Amino acid sequence: MAIPNSSDALARLADVMESRKPRNGGDPAASYVARLLAKGPDGFLKKIGEEATEVVMAAKDVDHGGDKAKLVGEVADLWFHCMVALAHYELAPADVIAELERREGTSGIEEKALRKAAHREQESK
Repeated sequence: MAIPNSSDALARLADVMESRKPRNGGDPAASYVARLLAKGPDGFLKKIGEEATEVVMAAKDVDHGGDKAKLVGEVADLWFHCMVALAHYELAPADVIAELERREGTSGIEEKALRKAAHREQESK
């Protein structure tokens, strides 16, 4: 059995989200994505915060014998709402994947230090 390509699934979902944008005829009465996009950043950013909290709670539950499937479901909800944000800002999952690939092979500690240095340099300009 072949393992499905995760980036293909994300790209398909991104295409659906694109079709739900108001300029593409997305109807907030008929589509949850269109409703979130119509509310603007305050609406979907609030949902991202809520979903992130639910991920933390589900992970804590797993630490105490809780169902791992609940954690997977909460992460899926978080990713979904993050994808709504990406769509709003004219970005795609491929942009995030490219950034992860750029970081591949770099120590997380080193990568974070490089980002902090670049941020300090940008602020000093």
